[in-house]
This record gives sequence, C-alpha cells and structure tokens, in this order.
Amino acid sequence: MTTQEGLDARTAQRRLLDNGPNEIEREQRQHPALMLAGQFKSPVVLLLVAGCIVAAALGELADAIAILAIVVINGVIGFFQEFRAERAVHALRAMTAPRARVRRDGRALEIPASEVVTGDVLLLEAGDVVAADSRVVEAHALATNESALTGESLPVDKYVELIHADAPIADRSGAAFMGTAVVAGTGTAVVTATGMATELGKVARLLSTTQSTKTPLATRLEATTRALLFACLGIVAVTAVIGLLRGQALFDVGLSAVSLAVAAIPEGLPAVVTIALALGVQRMADRHVVVRKLPAVETLGCTTVICTDKTGTLTTGMMTVRELWGADHVNVLDAAAACSDAELAEDERSGTGDPTEVALLVAAAERGVYREHIEKERPRRLVRPFDANRKRMSILRADGRLYVKGAPDTVLPLCVGGTGAAAAANTDMASRGLRVLAVAVGETDEERDLRLVGLAGMADPPRTEAIEAVAAARAAGIKTVMITGDQALTAASIARELGIVRRGESLESRVHARATPEDKLRIVREWKARGDVVAMTGDGVNDAPALREAHVGIAMGRGGTEVTREASHVVLADDNFASIVAGVREGRAIFDNIQKTVVYLLAGNAGELLVVLGAALFGLPVPLLPLHLLWINLVTDGFPALALVMDPPEGDVLQRNPRPPSAPLLGRSEWQMIVATAVLQCIVTLGIFAWVLRNRDVSEARNLAFSVLVLGELFRAFAARSTTRIFWEVGVFSNAKLLGVIALSVMVQLALHHVPIAQRLFNLRDLSSLDYGIAVLLGLVPVTAIELWKLAMRLWRRVRRASTSSHIHA
Repeated sequence: MTTQEGLDARTAQRRLLDNGPNEIEREQRQHPALMLAGQFKSPVVLLLVAGCIVAAALGELADAIAILAIVVINGVIGFFQEFRAERAVHALRAMTAPRARVRRDGRALEIPASEVVTGDVLLLEAGDVVAADSRVVEAHALATNESALTGESLPVDKYVELIHADAPIADRSGAAFMGTAVVAGTGTAVVTATGMATELGKVARLLSTTQSTKTPLATRLEATTRALLFACLGIVAVTAVIGLLRGQALFDVGLSAVSLAVAAIPEGLPAVVTIALALGVQRMADRHVVVRKLPAVETLGCTTVICTDKTGTLTTGMMTVRELWGADHVNVLDAAAACSDAELAEDERSGTGDPTEVALLVAAAERGVYREHIEKERPRRLVRPFDANRKRMSILRADGRLYVKGAPDTVLPLCVGGTGAAAAANTDMASRGLRVLAVAVGETDEERDLRLVGLAGMADPPRTEAIEAVAAARAAGIKTVMITGDQALTAASIARELGIVRRGESLESRVHARATPEDKLRIVREWKARGDVVAMTGDGVNDAPALREAHVGIAMGRGGTEVTREASHVVLADDNFASIVAGVREGRAIFDNIQKTVVYLLAGNAGELLVVLGAALFGLPVPLLPLHLLWINLVTDGFPALALVMDPPEGDVLQRNPRPPSAPLLGRSEWQMIVATAVLQCIVTLGIFAWVLRNRDVSEARNLAFSVLVLGELFRAFAARSTTRIFWEVGVFSNAKLLGVIALSVMVQLALHHVPIAQRLFNLRDLSSLDYGIAVLLGLVPVTAIELWKLAMRLWRRVRRASTSSHIHA
C-alpha cells in the first residue's frame, strides 16, 4: 500500500523488473531492405520482369538489360522518396514526459519517466507532463489539458473524488492520465497504471486492430495491367500460331513473339506513375506537407469524405474571447484581468496559466488593459483561488474592491439588482457552444452583495483557413465530417460556423461529439463500408487508430503527437488544414496526368501491336525489330510521357465531383481513343512499310516505317494533353518541358539514321531528303486527326445544345 511517504527504493525496483519500463511500445521502423523490396510488388513491374526473362531466353540481351534497368531505376526512385519521408517524420519526434518528479522514501526525486511504477506518488505542478495514469490524492486548483486523449480543448479541473472505472475519460475528474499536460495548480497523485496498461497504451494497442487499405490508384493500375497481360498473351499466341501455320522458321516466330511482347508492355508506365507521384510529393513539400507514402497524394484526389478532429485541426487550439456582454466591455475586461493569475507573453497573443485566463488577458491587452499595470497600481491584498466546488475565484485589491469571476450559476446569485438579462444572455451564449464566465465587483472582502460587471463568452475558434478549406471541399463534392471528444453544443456550433453543416442539413451524420478512439475508428469503417474513400485528420493520440484505418491518414506535425504521426500517411508540418484541400487538388491533377499519359502510352503500344500483328496477318516481313519497339517505348514514348505528367492542373479540377471509387483508370471513352489512335497509326505505318517494300528491300521499308511511327508518337503527345481542348488552347508554353523533349527526341531520332554505331545497333540506313519529308508529313497525320476530331465533337455538342434549347423554348 502506498503512503504519503511514497514507495521505498527496493519496492520500486522490484515493480520495475516485474512490470517493465513505463513506455509505450513503438511501431518498429520498416527495414530499408523491406522498403526497397516493396517497390517491386506492382503487377506492372512483374509484367516487365516477365518480358525481361522472355527477351533474355530468346537471346535478346540488349532488350533484357534495358527492361531490367527501367525496373531498377523505378524501384530506386520510389525507395528514396519513401525513405526520405520516413526520416522527416522521425525528425519530428518529441519525447513525452522524459522526466518525472516522485516521492520515494519520503524524499522528492526527479527520475526518468520510464522508471515510474505503479504505486509511485507523482508530484504535479503547472508545466509538467503526467508520466503515468494516476489517482489524484491532493489538488490545489489543479487542471490538466487532456485534448490529446479526449479532444476536449478546455482544461479539466482535477480534485480528489471516487473514480468510476466505467466512466468516460473526460468525466474522470479524480484521475490524471499519461501524456496529458498540467496547465494550472499543484497536486499529488498515486500511479495506478504504467506503459501499455495506461489509457494512452490502450489507444496504441487499438492501432494493431486497424487494417491497411489498398489505394484506388493501385487497384486501378492492377486492373489495367491484368487486361494488358491477357491481351499480350492472347496476341502473342495468335501471332505464333499464324507464323507456324505459314511455315515460318522457329526463329522468325520467336522474333515476332518477342517483338509483340516488347510492343505490348508499357515499359515507361511504372516510371511515369512513380515520377508523377514524386512530383506531387515535391510540390506538397513546398507547402510544408510531408508525404510518407507516395500513393497517398493521388488517393487524396479520390477522397469523398474527410473525417476530421476538431481541436487543433479545424480550430486554433487556443481559447479566445468570442463575445462580451455588459454595459462597458473595457470594464468587464479590467475586472477579469484584476481577478487573474495567468501571465501574458511578450507577443500579447499567448501566455502561461489557465487558458481561459490567458484568453481574457489577450482580449484585455487589445483594449489597453494589462494585468501587470493592475498589479502595480492596485496590489492584491487577499486571494481566494479557484476551487472546483465553488467554481469561482476572487481577489481583494488595494483599491478596496473585491474582483470575482467564475461560472454564472455561482456568481449571479451573489449579485444584487436584476440579473434576468444576464441569465438570458448566459443561456444564449452557452447554447452556441461558448464557455461563459461571469465577472463581478464587490465593495467588501466578502463574496456577497456584488455588482455584476458583465459576461465573457469564450471558445476555441475555427481557423480562418479551415473555413475556406471546408467550403472548397464542399465545392469539390467532398463531405466533411467532424469527429470530436468535445461537448455536443460546442461541436455543433463550430460545425455551423465552419460550414460543415448548413441550414436545413442534419447534424447526425456530419457531427459526432464525445467520440472515443473506438467511436472514431467505427465511424471511419462505416464510411468505408459505404464505398467512400476516407481521409482522416487529427493531432491527438485518440485519433491515431482512425488515421491508420483511413485510406489517407493525415497528422498534424507541429501540434500532433508522435503516435499520430507514425500512424499517418501524410503529415502537415505547419498544421494547416487548408493544405488538405491543396492535396486534393494535387491528387486530382496527378490522376488526370496519369490517366492521359496511360492513354498516350497504351495507344502507342496498341499501334505497335497492330503493326506487327497486321504484318503477320498479311504475310509481310516483320516491320519493326524488338530493339526498335523498345526504343519507341522507352525513349520516344517514355520521355514525352514523363513530360506529360508534369502538366499543370486544369482550372476546374476542384469544381468536379470526386471520381467514384469503383471507376476504372480507363473508361469507355479512353479505350475508344486508344483503339482509334492505334488503328490510325497502324494504317499509316503499315501502309508506308508495304508501299516501300514494293520498290525497295525490307531494310529500307523498315528504315522509313520506324521513323514514321516514332514521329507519329512524338507529335501525338501534343494532342494528348487534353481530351477537349486543342494544343493552342491548352497553352503552347504551359508545359515547356514537353516542347523541349519532343524537339530533342525528333533530332535524336533523325540522327540515328546517320550515326554509324546507331545504324549498326538498330539496323538502320541513311534517310534521303524525300524520306525525311514523308516521315514528317505522315507523322503529323495522327495528331492532326485527333485535333480535328476534338473540334468536330465540340461543334456537334454546340449544335445539340442549341437544338435542345430550341425544343425547350418551343
């Protein structure tokens, strides 16, 4: 049994050995080797590895080495991005309660918090962090901030009382909890639980019940890759059968098969996706956002619901005077400052002591009233400190006046004169979620016959940027759901002020008050079960399980706890809620860029497939060698694709509704564009190949067909930037990198025909001036056709709208 003298050293040592250190078990950091291995699990990468093996088996070592290099480079880029993000998160760590003051053997000692054991007597004062869960046995105006555990932004008064084990944490006024901060007063408490047995430890244990969810992008890419794999195998098999039936040599059949496999596999796709995400991560880093997992940026763009904690996330986390009631507001604040123990900081925007008193001092300073001046001019003579039972405090000063402030239900009955209007004002303020204090003045040293000076309504106000961000999220079709441990009235008031709930809308599904960590986890799971893509934001330990469960967990880096940061996918280093909406914009832009780049790549791959397959069906020689196709996929398709993913976001990206989670990466219109473009490219390339073959040998036919196909792919990148606007409307110089890449690629392609080493490697010959002209003109055919199609579709839509409008007016 513990006495006021505390434990003896021997007992404390034995309990430390029996129960272990007073620490929260940390999640093990992922080993760098496992992080690197994780970059190669993508089906796209596995498909490339399969192509590499096939090429090596058929003796095409140059192809195999090139494909393998792409796989390795892609994996290394992803690894270093995630590794850097992980290091940034660990750099944000701050140790919680590294030291604790206890009484042992009758003496006060300062020991490492990890050595605190059950039965220890903790000595608490303002500024301390409670080292372990404990029962309060002595309290002098003791108050703690439990927002990290409960979400409650106001300090909780602590006093000696019986603790009911089944009571919510917020209602256990006789207990102090590990990781909470002492904000006022002094006290002693006997430790009842340490380490993982504490309420903080229970939340950490709850994290182990959460499940990671596959990102929408990963799901869509896997579906697209599976379709490509089956199509590739089918076409290769058909081509091989046709070749064997026609009596072609086994080597020629194998050469065609490898050509088709190389043509079908989008070698640049993994690099495109990785670099698109990495660019998004880099742009978000400029906004002080640390993205721990690359796909999280794109997943933000798919978000349909943002579940967010209130305190410190949507609100400032600091109490502010929101409203004053009384005949003279300066007198109200003067009396409140005269009845205060808090200290104002030099910036006059913060301070030390009880947060409600700090808020009153800040408001007073804005009107030229300072407590330090009051202390000099009217020194205190008698102090009755705040008591949780009396719910008020009073200070008698040298001017003979007694200044009193406290809960209206205890101060108003002590006042003379009519207080009906004040009671009505108090009811109105409280109904809007404000914490109300009554301020009064007496002419004697007794708390009676007081004169009411006024009321002060305080609250933790919404962040200005959060109001704008909630409105932007609504415009983007995203539902914002507030989940908080705070009181229902406070939560409802803040939700209305933020615009989370508008007039006529139900509070039930959008605002959840008095939520426990289990409640937050349940709510996230319910939204996920409905098919929504859920982002969860928070800063407290109580938010960590829900953050881990969400598709995107977003932690606050500055005010957030270590446990929360480690459970997250994204960390907001500046705690700016508006960065979430910026992330949504970035995610949608990334998806747009990946989608149009995949269409561009697959249209090119499909065109190459049709060229090789068409030649086989018509009994023509192989028009393109495997190395030609690999060059096209990696260089003349790959580099423009990398430039395409750098396109700036469309102007209306946040005015659209979120993509349905079940929507594929490529819909009907995208596949139609891929097929139509591929057929057109095949006709142009195979046509010139067959025409040259009539008059020249197969080498010269291959020579010209190769450059026609390459130039067609390069010029088509201009049309790939938008599905509705032509190149000039998108902006010629809005993606200068694309212009540079295409110009350089055209020069390199034409140079291949004249550099001896390249001629030998690619089996090429010189191109004549006539052939140059033919290659450029035929290369412009696909891009011109696509741009004309956009204009035709635009005209058709205008005619259709005009026709519909005329029918309506008629």
